[in-house]
Amino acid sequence: MRFNTTFAAALAAVALTGVAPAAFAQTPAPATAGEWRTIAPENLLVIDTSKGRIVAELDPRVAPLAVDRIRTLANQGFYDGLTFHRVIPNFMAQGGDPQGTGEGGSELPDLTGEFSFRRGRADGFVGNGQTDGAAQMGFIGSFGVTTQPDAQMMVTADFKVGASALFCPGVLGMARANDPNSANSQFYIMTASNESLNGSYTPFGRVLAGQDIARALKSGDANNNGRVTDPDTMTRVRTASALPEGERPAARVMATTSPAFAELLASSRARLGSRFDVCNVQPTAEVTGG
Repeated sequence: MRFNTTFAAALAAVALTGVAPAAFAQTPAPATAGEWRTIAPENLLVIDTSKGRIVAELDPRVAPLAVDRIRTLANQGFYDGLTFHRVIPNFMAQGGDPQGTGEGGSELPDLTGEFSFRRGRADGFVGNGQTDGAAQMGFIGSFGVTTQPDAQMMVTADFKVGASALFCPGVLGMARANDPNSANSQFYIMTASNESLNGSYTPFGRVLAGQDIARALKSGDANNNGRVTDPDTMTRVRTASALPEGERPAARVMATTSPAFAELLASSRARLGSRFDVCNVQPTAEVTGG
């Protein structure tokens, strides 16, 4: 079963408390052309659903095995027609099971869990001023992360430090069973933050457009692990690189090293006050075409 007790406990906590998504900032002053990074087509996942389109950035730096698996299955058409069989409002929407029960997967072998990664200076970490014990919090690409300080790079053999991407709203993660190395084909889209998943599940991407679609997916019974009756469907899932040119969207994301993103952080901190958190902010994204 691609659903373990930790995940179930997190689901139950959300169902009982009714925690709503945190305030979400994504509208700063316009950035100039040099302050954007263009997403490679092979890292742009296009999830067409019966409710509309969700476009997400895949990040192989964070989880190379999971990204390769999602690319492979998507471009084989594996996900076409599969359902979001488990959906809990203010938590997540899960799909990718050919059985539609939470028990199934692909014929490919299960994956090793990727709960953290190594980052170097070239990865462009930008702190948001928060700390978590000895760790710093901030951003790499589209992800909120927690990481060891840059100064630690000087005492490591690879001149890198450990980092973990956080399960903020819009993050895509691999579903698994109790075995941490049991992820296969099922994945979920976070519709709210959930700290209990951090460091225990594999995050591999983040929604750039269509988060409203993810939140609108038909929800299930919280007392039955979120199982959905007559669930919404993934009609087509491909990377942009596998789509015909005329159907291929393009995406760019504000660089977190840019002055425009620094302005977004500052304005968000001022607006949110004590509620300011790494999961409250996401770099502005633009998706066009397709």
